[in-house]
Amino acid sequence: MSFADTLKTLPEAKGARLRLVDAGGVEVAVIENGPGTAGSFRVYAYLAEKHGGITPAAAEEGLAIFSEHADDARKHAGKHPNIDRLLALQASGATLVARVE
Repeated sequence: MSFADTLKTLPEAKGARLRLVDAGGVEVAVIENGPGTAGSFRVYAYLAEKHGGITPAAAEEGLAIFSEHADDARKHAGKHPNIDRLLALQASGATLVARVE
């Protein structure tokens, strides 16, 4: 299934932004709920709610949701930073705390 089709199956996410914080309490990213990043915001909010954070298992599920975009990110590092982050979490085993504001 394509990313656009899968995205339609996810619950609507409320909030203006999602902050990601590492185990040391350092903010590593902010994903705005706006043009160009609303899809990533929705995916990350869904994953955080389901998994209690952005865990390696959440990263794996997120990569499946991003579908063809995840394939493109694997081929072109840096092109999709929100997907690159999931690839890094999957590889490292780290978890990020997510806060929707």
